[in-house]
Amino acid sequence: MKRKVGALEKIEADHAALRFKIKRDPQSYRDDFSNQWQQYETLRDLFLQNPSTQGTGLSDLKDLIEFVSHVADLYPDLTGGFANDLQQMLLQHHAVLEYELRDKMVGSLCLLRNKDVIDSVSLLNTLFPVLIATPSKSLRALLFTKILSDLRSSNVKTTNHKLNRTIQTVLYNLLESDKESPKGLWAVKITRELWKKQIWTDARAVEVMRLAALSENEKVIAGGVRFFLGGDKEREEAADDSSDEEDVDMAKLRHQAGINKKTKKKARDLKKAAAQVKKKEKKKNAPHPLNFSALHLLHDPQGFAESLFAKHVQNTKAKLQLETRLLVLQLVSRLVGLHKLTVLSLYSYFLKHLTPRQASVTSYLACLAQATHSYVPPDVLEPLVQKIANEFVSEASASEVAAAGLNAIREICVRQPLAMTDTLLQDLVMYRKSKDKGTMMAAKGLLSLYREVGAELLHKRDRGKDAAMGIRAGTIKEQRYGEEVVGGIDGIELLAGYKEQERRRKREAAGLDPDGTDGDSELDEQEAAEDWKKWEAESDSDSDEEGWINVESDGEDIVISDSEDEKDAADKKEKKKDAPPAAKKAKLAPTAEQKHDAAAELAAQQAQINKLLTTTILTPADLKTLKELQASTATLAHLPSHKRAAAIAARHADEAITADTIESAAWLGKKNTKEEKIAMAKADRETNHQSTTAKRKAKKESEGKSTTNAEKARKKNFLMTLGKAKSKNKRSLGDVKKSMQGHIDRKKRGGKRGNAGN
Repeated sequence: MKRKVGALEKIEADHAALRFKIKRDPQSYRDDFSNQWQQYETLRDLFLQNPSTQGTGLSDLKDLIEFVSHVADLYPDLTGGFANDLQQMLLQHHAVLEYELRDKMVGSLCLLRNKDVIDSVSLLNTLFPVLIATPSKSLRALLFTKILSDLRSSNVKTTNHKLNRTIQTVLYNLLESDKESPKGLWAVKITRELWKKQIWTDARAVEVMRLAALSENEKVIAGGVRFFLGGDKEREEAADDSSDEEDVDMAKLRHQAGINKKTKKKARDLKKAAAQVKKKEKKKNAPHPLNFSALHLLHDPQGFAESLFAKHVQNTKAKLQLETRLLVLQLVSRLVGLHKLTVLSLYSYFLKHLTPRQASVTSYLACLAQATHSYVPPDVLEPLVQKIANEFVSEASASEVAAAGLNAIREICVRQPLAMTDTLLQDLVMYRKSKDKGTMMAAKGLLSLYREVGAELLHKRDRGKDAAMGIRAGTIKEQRYGEEVVGGIDGIELLAGYKEQERRRKREAAGLDPDGTDGDSELDEQEAAEDWKKWEAESDSDSDEEGWINVESDGEDIVISDSEDEKDAADKKEKKKDAPPAAKKAKLAPTAEQKHDAAAELAAQQAQINKLLTTTILTPADLKTLKELQASTATLAHLPSHKRAAAIAARHADEAITADTIESAAWLGKKNTKEEKIAMAKADRETNHQSTTAKRKAKKESEGKSTTNAEKARKKNFLMTLGKAKSKNKRSLGDVKKSMQGHIDRKKRGGKRGNAGN
């Protein structure tokens, strides 16, 4: 056995040496390569006579395949059929091949592809049929990795549309030919991985996954549905991970290269690091790619949603597990809510599953809320809301059940407020006085919602100040089915107010009347020119970190209160005593003069906003300021009630609703168990509480800074300090006095450098 292994190692060494010589001078070693090629052809013919044979001939054949694949591009006239031989042997005999020889054939084909002896289409047409046919798990893993690697490398410099279309057609045909076969799972895996790496981002890949979701094999269905539900999130996370790579500190590397020993390896490392930094900066400054969501790239969302629901959910013959059926239902409801589709049979299906005894009932509630939009008829949703209220929200229900029911009703009514009746709403709002915190907060959330979208359905005492004044002034009107709010720019009021403040400040600085209008055009032109110059300077700079602009809120914050009459009784009595009758009357009913002033102020503000939108081009600096104003203030508090409700509904349009969203209100009133308290205490005990000195030291070490000489002396080995200690003991009193006097003098003048008084 030792002789056999030694002989094989000698053959491999001879092949490696010959390969090295051939690459340096191919013409001089042509005869030697011809001899090796003849040996390969002989062993190949013997192998094809009995592919399942085992023996030393396979080892020799494996070594010759590796040798020829490394130098096949240097002798194309002799090795013209080498790639075809490997492809035929792999396709016809992969099931009986010895595993080392089989893996060597796959590696050799990939090497020939890297040397451009064969193209990607030829390689993938060989590997993919073996991938879906072989029973070997290790071979499947190897082929899957090689296929992804080749597709990734073929799309590095530019998108290879021809290759992508060919492979997508192959995957589509695989799913279309046999919908019951589990082989389609490989099409799902390849497409999802390439979508995650942003190699495939077009509608063809989405069409492949659409066909997978409509398959008849449960694993293929689950893979296709999960792609639509989470593929975009995976792509964003992969992009974030690639951008969060550790930065290379070039200053530190240059410093080390300057003080350490000069070697060629360190010079190469420094050059490589500089290239990496340059590449990262180029990637950072590149424009963000426009990647559409998979749900938006669907060709026919209405037909897809109807087919999914009828085939996998509504069909009683479909033998899907509950988890898979819920996944399909989540996808259907997501499509309905996102594209505002009409699938009326979906809502009647929910009616029989909305009971607390239903398994995973919070997922059903989340799907119902997700499938609701402004175009769903209120008559369809009213029975569902009523059933949720009857089944979940009652005095006999557990606090978690009631909180989940109220939260689900609120999520439905955010998207379609007309699904609620006044009697039911007034009954549900009373749960804000519940002793359970989760139920109380869920009821208050429903109350605050309808103060924005349907205050007329509430009792007068529950409407709140803003809603009561809006109804009295006529600014809040009853919403009708199908009515849409006129679009605009969220937070433009903040930008208008900010620009007005800046205008007044500049006029005061120029010595002009702040309330005047003369000279505004010159100031506006100057300001616009400064904004563009400032933006160009910022875009050229590397640093994007700036502080937030602190702007005081000129509106009222949203406060969730039960009603106007739940204030402190003592404050009410004091106000009643101090306020004269006229003031009381003015408080109850605003005068005509007050109404006129409020209307004039509102009209002036609206005129200013219209002027900003119609006569002014918003510069990049304006858009940046608008973002900062939105982040530093509560934008929704400054919107009118009807626009505020539309903003709340639009905020949820593209976001998925999960069971955690429905159960979030119940967590508020949940108390920690004994085991959870113990786990929290242990986690706090394991936390590393460091002193300020230790934190400062760790920060210095992370930044690559050195320690002081005093710190180094404290860490010095004790035996290394014995000599100095002995010499100190032998000093005379005069030497000690001189040393101490010198120490005192140095201390007076501020150390060795004499920094005292500077």
